[in-house]
Amino acid sequence: MLIFILISCQQPFTSNPFSQNIDSTLAQNPSTDIVITQTIDISSVPELPAVYISQYLNPLDKPRTYIEDTCRYLKNRWNPLNAKPGTVVMIILFHDITNSPTGDPQSTTLLEFQRIMQELKVQGFEAITTRQFLSYIERNIKIPPRSVLIIQDGNYDAVYFEKYFREYWVAWEWPVVNAWPSLPEISETQWEESMALEREGFVDHQALGVNNDTLLSDDSSKTVITRELEGSLSAFAARFAKTPYAFIWPNGGFGLRPVQAARQLGYQLGFTSNARGPVMYNWIPLADEIDPERPTYIPEGLINDPLMTLPRYSPDQALEAIDAVRASGKEAAAYAEANHAIEVEYYEIMCRAAYGPLPTP
Repeated sequence: MLIFILISCQQPFTSNPFSQNIDSTLAQNPSTDIVITQTIDISSVPELPAVYISQYLNPLDKPRTYIEDTCRYLKNRWNPLNAKPGTVVMIILFHDITNSPTGDPQSTTLLEFQRIMQELKVQGFEAITTRQFLSYIERNIKIPPRSVLIIQDGNYDAVYFEKYFREYWVAWEWPVVNAWPSLPEISETQWEESMALEREGFVDHQALGVNNDTLLSDDSSKTVITRELEGSLSAFAARFAKTPYAFIWPNGGFGLRPVQAARQLGYQLGFTSNARGPVMYNWIPLADEIDPERPTYIPEGLINDPLMTLPRYSPDQALEAIDAVRASGKEAAAYAEANHAIEVEYYEIMCRAAYGPLPTP
């Protein structure tokens, strides 16, 4: 049975990874006596830099952090085996790729699709899987410095993926995520084709609920929320023999209650339809208020769960945004390098005793 919990029961995400005070830092690892008993001259502890702000973000879209443990964040950030600071991920969702214009604003022509894919490659991007993305966003595991997560939503058959995505898998080894609605009318043939694409590693299926018309919100009934979230889990277990850990919010609709329910059921990632910008490790742009200039964007900041309210671009936004995403990653890398010495000094004073030395090459 699905149980709905109150947000007040959860540990809040901090908006600043360096906001914890000295006492809380020392108490992070109570099992390590040396951390609890060591004496620190407070005046010797440097003040950590503010979170990087990209000039390419809308002023209402503020980067949020979600790693509460500052020491662990710094260790992951500066581990030479991990992703380098400034590693950036662009998330793009395609609805329908067509050979020619259809008049549907959600459709993308083949020519537009090809331009996006070519520009991504020219700008140095590489496609990653959902698992790679999750490992990076949680632990800063190494991925290409400029990465793109390509999502195709809808129950498209093997012919569709062969026609539009196969050449990029063959030439560049670029996988694609299929946001898959587990509809009851899916034919046995299509299930078998999709399972074959999944086994190949070419298409990674993740959850999109069970009804194409669903728009989840805080006004949705428990029955509807449960149906969409649990329905995907059941179908994926039966057909793909796996548990989806990403939920692409159907038609862009979400809310506090759906997010809480998704977390309770084990989902680890959630994708909105808000095009707020790219994402980086411990850096996700969100907003707390409605923007009159972008009235369809649902404010997600107060939900306080960045990983379940991730931004993504639509195809008509992606081509123009690619260069800004690249530049944001470059700026973030320079900002991190400028503050490297301060962060290392902080770690040596506040973290080394409990977490060990920073890894070296």
